[in-house]
Formats: sequence, C-alpha cells, structure tokens
Amino acid sequence: MSADFQPAGKRPATLSNPNADRIREVAALAGRSARRRSGQVLVEGPQAVREAVRFCGDDLIDVYISETAWARHGDLVAEAQEATRWVHPMTDDVARALSADCQGVVAVVKDFRTDGLPKVDWSFICVLAQTQDPGNAGTMIRIADAAGADAVFACSGTVDPSSPKVIRASAGSVFHLPTIVNVGFDEVAEWAKSRSMTVLGADGRGSVDLFAAQDGVESVDLAAPTAWVFGNEAHGFDRINSDLMDYLVSIPLGGHAESLNVSAAAAVCLFASARARGRVGT
Repeated sequence: MSADFQPAGKRPATLSNPNADRIREVAALAGRSARRRSGQVLVEGPQAVREAVRFCGDDLIDVYISETAWARHGDLVAEAQEATRWVHPMTDDVARALSADCQGVVAVVKDFRTDGLPKVDWSFICVLAQTQDPGNAGTMIRIADAAGADAVFACSGTVDPSSPKVIRASAGSVFHLPTIVNVGFDEVAEWAKSRSMTVLGADGRGSVDLFAAQDGVESVDLAAPTAWVFGNEAHGFDRINSDLMDYLVSIPLGGHAESLNVSAAAAVCLFASARARGRVGT
C-alpha cells in the first residue's frame, strides 16, 4: 500500500476485514428494513457520494474509499476530508463486500426523505405515481432537479427513493431537492390544488397536446404553478384516480415510435414547463 493512500492526521486504520460486523451493518443498508430501522442510507459510487459530501452537511455520517479509488479520485478524497473527519480507507475486498456497484466509494448519510405533506407553497413539483423501476425513479429525480423543480413527491406504490439504486440513478440529485414520501396520490393532488397548482398528467392518450399554441386548440399554461404527474411504467394511470388531474397531456410523436419511456416523457414535460417558467434558457 502506497504512502499516498494513508489519510492525513488521525484517521481510522485501514479497514481490511470484509466480514467485520461494521462492514456487514453498512452493506445491510441496501435493504429497506435496515434503512428504516437505522434512519441511515447507503450511497454508492463517486458521483453520488460527491454530491452527498457537498450537500448533506451534518447528515453525512461516514465515507469509505478503497485503495484504488483513493488514487483515482483525489479531489473527492480532499472534499470528503474537508467535510468530515470520518473518512475511512479500506481495501478493495472490503469495498466489494460493501457494494458490488460502488466503484470503491461509499457513504452513509442520514435519511434525506421528508415524511408527509409539507406546509410550504411550492409552484413546480414532480409527482411519481407508482413509479416502480429504480432506474426510472432516479433518472426522473435527476431530471426534476435539472429542470429546477421545487420537489419530488414519491407517492405510495413508488419505489423507495432511499434505495441505493435510486440514489445512484439520480447521480446524487436526491440530495439537491426535497423528496416527499409516505403520501397517497389523492392527498398530493388535493394538496397541489389547494395551492392553486394545475395538476397535469403525462399520458400518451391525453387529449391536450403539450406543444399546442394555436387559437381554438385546448392547451395548458406551462408558466403557471404546476404539478406534473408521471404514472406506472406498465399501467400508466390505471391504478390511480386520474379524475383528480386537471389535464391529461400528450407529447406529439414523429417517426414510428409508439410511445416514450416514462423518464424520457418526464424530461420533455418538465423542461417544457421549466422553459415557460424561465427556469432554463429561452
């Protein structure tokens, strides 16, 4: 092991036993029950850990970096050491025991999710209504972040946003904006309406064209306060009360594609609103 791998100052000894209780406890955070019991979340991979280091503040508990990653990500090591004294060097074997997908970099943070309907007046939110694929959910959180949304609501039936797979797919965007959980879709829709938000459902069969602007054609005001709702990958809005939506909005398609993946649809819809609201370039 090179001298460069040794952390500066008084740091914990290199973790070298992949079967140690501590390693098993951290690895167990991949499971929902362990996260719920401990109130802690596992973060995998350099990009997601970097965002946790930058945005979690005192909620950052530990950072684990392997010998290989220590040499490869010196800037991340420096940022982590600046953020917390609990930066733990570990062998590559320990890194693999913590997570097969971490690329030698893992963090543990306090649960970042917000429980229940907040008492705030947001005007641009993304609602995941029974989104079950972790990759889609994480990507949509990342899109909402990039589009300047105020928050993401993960309704009942949606994959747990604190899942390591969701966090990794979000590239750390879960640490940038509030993620609201333990709410039903009906509650969210009524909450949004009570704040004068238009509730829009993205639906390939929707009667309103996202880009409609001609006189006499039904359209939506994308600059107005808006709650965008995205449904289940396989069932769309069949399992929620779509009557609570003000409009079902479709994206016009060219070519021969029948439909868009839900995360691709989210990108189109959220950025259309973001542009109308002046949150991204015109």
